[in-house]
Amino acid sequence: MSDPFVSRAKFPDGYIENPKSLLSWQEVEQRLVTAKNYWLGSVHPDQRPHAVPVWGVWLQGRFYFDGSPQTRHARNIFNNPAIGVHLESGDEAVILEGVCRMLSQPPIALTEPVAQAYRDKYTRFGYSPQADQWDGGGLFEVTPGKVLAWTHFTVDPTRFMFENSG
Repeated sequence: MSDPFVSRAKFPDGYIENPKSLLSWQEVEQRLVTAKNYWLGSVHPDQRPHAVPVWGVWLQGRFYFDGSPQTRHARNIFNNPAIGVHLESGDEAVILEGVCRMLSQPPIALTEPVAQAYRDKYTRFGYSPQADQWDGGGLFEVTPGKVLAWTHFTVDPTRFMFENSG
């Protein structure tokens, strides 16, 4: 995956008067890699919002999380694959908008590095998946379209647009 196009995030007049800098994609991507908890935002079939915290991994330009296809967020994703992913901090925000899909028969070439990334992050919290765990489904992949991020809202709000964002 190539690096995204970087630009100033757009806000209504009066929000940010004199932003000073832009963030680098490498800095934002590192925050995606190291985060423990991620908030997923999906939409019920009747258009009501749904948010849930999950554990996940950022790997090779995609966000992966796992869980039962029977969860509310999974059922929402099957109905509408548009999704939001947000790190925990509102002060140092990373807000990813993208498209999510469940990988029904993911190849071992993908599941082994995903499982290893999970083990590296979450074994100390009691979760150590194996690569074959998702052979029957339950592994979800988010392809980013746009990411908004900042470390100081009035100083460095930055927008990253990906090729698939249209």
